[in-house]
Amino acid sequence: RGSDEGIINGQLVDRVGHYRQGYGGDGSVRALAHLPHNPGMSVPERTTERLILRAFTAADRHPFAAMNADREVMTYMSRSLDRAASDLFLARIQEHWEADGFGLWAIERLDDGAFLGFAGLSAPSFKAPFMPAVEVGWRLARTAWGHGYATEAGAAALDHGFEALGLAEIVSFTAVGNERSRRVMERLGMTHDPADDFEYPLVPSGHLVRRQVLYRLTRGTWIARRGAPV
Repeated sequence: RGSDEGIINGQLVDRVGHYRQGYGGDGSVRALAHLPHNPGMSVPERTTERLILRAFTAADRHPFAAMNADREVMTYMSRSLDRAASDLFLARIQEHWEADGFGLWAIERLDDGAFLGFAGLSAPSFKAPFMPAVEVGWRLARTAWGHGYATEAGAAALDHGFEALGLAEIVSFTAVGNERSRRVMERLGMTHDPADDFEYPLVPSGHLVRRQVLYRLTRGTWIARRGAPV
């Protein structure tokens, strides 16, 4: 899984047009303020060495729901999703591409066409000191763990955010104890300052995911890691 507490708690579902309504904020948000509404837009694809990040299809509904219902996959989420909630989540993903010009892709393995999970960008709307922000997140089925797919897909999502959207910064966050996801963030070149850690407001005190760590990546650092200007 990845940095998608905002996604799983309904922020993706409920936040259509949030930027467009003038949420305000730093350079990363201002970069998005100029994106047009895109009714019926075609979701752009991104291909990596082993993966294709593409629009979701009807055929993805079953494996998507199975992943969202898997308690181990959802350990560091506030809850797992039943089929109805998973289908609603899937339906809203396209709405957010149309409203915001960015969103979540299905991850497909190139060599056999297997559905592995999702990755992409979202704009959570809960209140926190670092908000507003754009986050990169991912969630993979258990069978896809341990192969570097989350890092590969996350890197492609970051490239889209900095190249196509011109963002100034992208963040990622997860529960303190989610070491697997934190390692992915670190492999992506994101950095963690303990002063940025925060209490996730949509779950009660004492919940496993209440305390969150925040990782950041600026456009300048991303360019430096690539070794060439963009």
